[in-house]
Amino acid sequence: MSNKDSNLPLVGGILAAIGASICCAGPLILLMLGVSGAWIGNLTLFEPYRPYFLVVVIVMFIYAGRQVYRPIDKCEPDSACAVPETRTRRQWLFWLMAVIAGILVASNYWILLFV
Repeated sequence: MSNKDSNLPLVGGILAAIGASICCAGPLILLMLGVSGAWIGNLTLFEPYRPYFLVVVIVMFIYAGRQVYRPIDKCEPDSACAVPETRTRRQWLFWLMAVIAGILVASNYWILLFV
């Protein structure tokens, strides 16, 4: 497995988390940035697709976690997971992305504090 392939689940998980939060956090973020207009209300059209995005987030992060935390003896000798520094860096990146995805996915609950 190449280095590029192992980052795909993290990137996919974050993109799915953005998709899951676009109906709730999207309008608030745009308004905080000064962007306004009647079209912002159309972002709520993504609400019916939120459960599908949540499933994709969970599946991608489970797959990424399995790749990041697999035993070292199952890594190929020249692969990135066999290098301890790279392995530690990817584990930190995994948890950072998981926290960001969790914040985005839970946006429809914490958004109410700002409205």
